Amino acid sequence: QVHLAESGGGVVQPGGSLRLSCDASGWIDGIYIMGWFRRAPGKEREFVAAISRNGITNLYADSTKGRFTISRDNAKNRVYLSMDDLEPEDTADYYCALRINVGMTRAEAEYDYWGQGTQVTVSS
Repeated sequence: QVHLAESGGGVVQPGGSLRLSCDASGWIDGIYIMGWFRRAPGKEREFVAAISRNGITNLYADSTKGRFTISRDNAKNRVYLSMDDLEPEDTADYYCALRINVGMTRAEAEYDYWGQGTQVTVSS
């Protein structure tokens, strides 16, 4: 079993920055993809970013490209989401996800484990 725990959410003004972290624990071995998703109030959960096992390949949603950066520290089993130039439209619960397989994907159904989420509010 794998456990994912997000942290770093909070309230920030438009144009501000936040960095989310996700710690993975439990049975973690082999090749796996880490991703971030978000669910805004009243909307479906959507893909934000994903990163390959070696950290070389990244995938971003069009709405976050250029503002958000995903990175990972495999020694700590941790993945980060650095968010800059935040907009009110970025307000959402952010979820960390893990996919035990090769192949980058934006598809929510392709991820095997999920965290409980951390709330991000962008407001003046």
